[in-house]
Amino acid sequence: MSGGDTEMTLKIELPTDLERELSAEADRLGLPLPEYALRLLLTSRSSSEKPANGAELVDYWRTESLIGSRPEIEDSQEHARKLRTRAERRH
Repeated sequence: MSGGDTEMTLKIELPTDLERELSAEADRLGLPLPEYALRLLLTSRSSSEKPANGAELVDYWRTESLIGSRPEIEDSQEHARKLRTRAERRH
């Protein structure tokens, strides 16, 4: 398929462990499993197109719904400081 709006239904058999992992990750992201699987396929297809600068990276994060994907983190700067402090104290 190339560039059109044509849809195709694909049925695949997944190992139980993989299905469980994919379902858990989809649930964590608040996505239905089919949508999450489609995103994985689209991401792997475009993985050779690496962002060239910060703006492209942020655009990529937005298209992948990564920005705002952790609603439990209210203050990202404070969260980053805590992670950094915790990492500095590891032995």
